Amino acid sequence: MLSHKCINFRHGSAGLYRWEFEKGKKSLSVAVTGPLIVDDVENMVRGALDGIGLAFISDERVEQQLASGELIRVLGDWCQPFPGFFLYYPSRRQQPAALSALINILRL
Repeated sequence: MLSHKCINFRHGSAGLYRWEFEKGKKSLSVAVTGPLIVDDVENMVRGALDGIGLAFISDERVEQQLASGELIRVLGDWCQPFPGFFLYYPSRRQQPAALSALINILRL
């Protein structure tokens, strides 16, 4: 991977995203280099489709391109499935109506 061209993603003032990998109990955080830095996921996908470099992106964002073969997954054994987001909130009997509505929407 370090010898490949990679597409970097800039998180505003937080700087460039360091690619994160896990395999069993091992975890890596890698700073990659390449010819393109983007701050938009769609541009990252476009860059990968155009052959500019490897992109670190969730399967869900490129599901169709993976199914069609336009993109292929590399380092699959180092990429753990994303379990989803979690919402933590205090358990109270009298929840605010707005919080209850949000919880109901997110459960869909």
